[in-house]
Amino acid sequence: MAVIYGLWFCHGPVSVWRSVVKTVPVAVLALWAALADGPVWLVAALALSAVGDYALSRAGERAFLVGLCAFALAHVAYIALLFGLVDGMPPVVPLVALVALAVSTELWLAPHTGEMRWPVRGYVGLITVMAGCALALPGALWLAALGAGAFVLSDTLLAVQMFRRDVAERFDRALSVVLWALYFGAQVMMAVALAG
Repeated sequence: MAVIYGLWFCHGPVSVWRSVVKTVPVAVLALWAALADGPVWLVAALALSAVGDYALSRAGERAFLVGLCAFALAHVAYIALLFGLVDGMPPVVPLVALVALAVSTELWLAPHTGEMRWPVRGYVGLITVMAGCALALPGALWLAALGAGAFVLSDTLLAVQMFRRDVAERFDRALSVVLWALYFGAQVMMAVALAG
């Protein structure tokens, strides 16, 4: 279903089928993590992400805000999980790059977000903390760190697609496919790495 969404629905118009096909893949990951006795924070993060997927598949600012809140809570759950697994401080260079990306959103993103400016800023802060925790994971959990990086990239592309239409409209279809591949790949990597 994830492949079907990526190939046919991710750049299509809002519809019931689009919402179903977008929501089911991460919901299945949440169910798999629960059945595999994965950590409760992982199950919560995946379940909240599925709610966010549904909301973002709908039209309108209210749906976007619901999706943003669901994903923000998902990142809180990921932070709670990852923080208990960190092993020392994260490497300096990747951490500086991550913080620089977060700070740069004040230049290229925040001025274009209108009334959503503060919710978006809060979300940027949460995903930065989540990815920072992932950078400090022990080497055995490298897949989770890679997943967190893919999550940051997918959310960066989503921000461009949602708020920088002047840039995104030039390559909207390809952007949608790459965004979905990064996002779903991130969730799979996080689930596989952290379920056990």
